[in-house]
Amino acid sequence: MSDIPHVPVLYREVLDVANGAGNGIVIDCTMGFAGHSSIICEANLNVKLIGIDQDITAIKFSTKRLEPFKDRVDIKKGRFSHVIKDILEEYNSKDIKLVLADIGVSSLQLDNKERGFSFESDNLDMRMDKDSPLSASDVVNNYSTSELQRVLLEYGELRNYKKIASVIISNRPFNSAKELSECVKSHMPKGKKIHPATLLMQAIRIEVNDELGELKNLLQSLKEASLEHAKIAIISFHSLEDRIVKKTFASWASSCICPPQIMRCECGNNHSLGKILTKKPITAQKDELKQNPRSRSAKLRVFEMSCK
Repeated sequence: MSDIPHVPVLYREVLDVANGAGNGIVIDCTMGFAGHSSIICEANLNVKLIGIDQDITAIKFSTKRLEPFKDRVDIKKGRFSHVIKDILEEYNSKDIKLVLADIGVSSLQLDNKERGFSFESDNLDMRMDKDSPLSASDVVNNYSTSELQRVLLEYGELRNYKKIASVIISNRPFNSAKELSECVKSHMPKGKKIHPATLLMQAIRIEVNDELGELKNLLQSLKEASLEHAKIAIISFHSLEDRIVKKTFASWASSCICPPQIMRCECGNNHSLGKILTKKPITAQKDELKQNPRSRSAKLRVFEMSCK
């Protein structure tokens, strides 16, 4: 793995999930810099990989990185919640063996200060797609008090969201992520392992990129696709995402879809879409945590479709 510039989180666990794909199709919904895509192609010599990303910088990088596998790689630009629908129409659902989504910002995006994701960034952007109309600057400098409070409460789960929103509004405009994080730092919850402004930046990033909406739309599209024996593997990095995945997988596995208040099953009790393969989320092993501290928040949940 030493020759790979960016080692993806839970790479061994993802390889285990991809094992058995044979000559089928693997869809990497969040290709990024092709960390997972490249190791899947290396380990599965006959698999066809479809990579999706909305970041043109990532696509250019990944196109070069996946050059050795170009005959069996198809890269598509766009939001995965939209592109996945086109893929499901273009390809036979029986051929799809794995759908992988690594929900979050890649390390190279975080480390690129020009993108505005870092606490030390000199701008305020956070767009995964540079062509997207909404930026972090728009949210921070133009949102009303109630809109800011909603973002901080729903996406940052900040108890003192009203106070933080008030501080932001009183001190705006802000021109950089560094300036914003320094301004609110004293009002943020203190943690030993994370920057004080982590939850604030997370909340703004989720709003800018509609990350939770994207995840929900992806899961809904997969539910409607009638996939046969395909594995759905989702890596999340915070409780909001993981909660959505856990709840969705549980509903997919349920055979009865009757309302809880119904005393006796009336739905036929045959609505299960498959089974959950991970009773508990898979987390990084000790050596990976040491090598890549950002993997400490990663949780992998896997569901196997078996639509009738």
